[in-house]
Amino acid sequence: MLKLHIGNKNYSSWSMRPWVLMTQAEIPFEEVLLRFDSFEPDSQFKQAAEALSPSGTVPVLVDGSQVVWDTLAIAETLAERFPECRLWPQDATERALARSVTAMMHAGFGALRQHFPMNIEAHLPEVGARVLREQPAVVADLERLLALWERLLARHQGPLLFDHFTIADAFYAPVVMRLGTYAVSVGPRVEQYMDAVRALPGVSRWIAGALAEHDFRPFEEPYRSEQDQA
Repeated sequence: MLKLHIGNKNYSSWSMRPWVLMTQAEIPFEEVLLRFDSFEPDSQFKQAAEALSPSGTVPVLVDGSQVVWDTLAIAETLAERFPECRLWPQDATERALARSVTAMMHAGFGALRQHFPMNIEAHLPEVGARVLREQPAVVADLERLLALWERLLARHQGPLLFDHFTIADAFYAPVVMRLGTYAVSVGPRVEQYMDAVRALPGVSRWIAGALAEHDFRPFEEPYRSEQDQA
């Protein structure tokens, strides 16, 4: 059976993508949690991750002797191995578009990632409002993101970015979590998209797992102390 090595569900946006993809597509796999204790070279997490792949990060997909360690590489590997799951759109033009918007998420939106780290358990509307006041790069990222979603939802008439669940939705699912945590205001069409993503069985199961962790990691919490959480 495939093994997917992941980090903490509350914080690890990179891990969320292939986990949601495989769960939603009903691809059987064994989950292996590498708990975030620290990202220092001598931490248990780093030692375990570096034993798996040269990246020293999660997620990592292991299939016998084959090891794949980048989220986009994992997604492409799964699409090749499980064509019946239709992880990309079948139409060539739509497939190229889906690959483009997925790569855009994979490589971009750096300010949004930095200032709105994924933290599913938290609800931080005051932080969200302050970041949007003080960080114009986040505002620019957000405007570009929402415009992209609006175009795709109008093109395909929703509720997801393409005519069925694809890798693109799996890659944007952590952003849906971020916008919820920081209470970012969006238009009605995007709100419907976010609701549809949260309702996906793969996403709802990930959220449930994140909420059940109760594993506060100070180095993943730029906006809260453990006392704030309590």
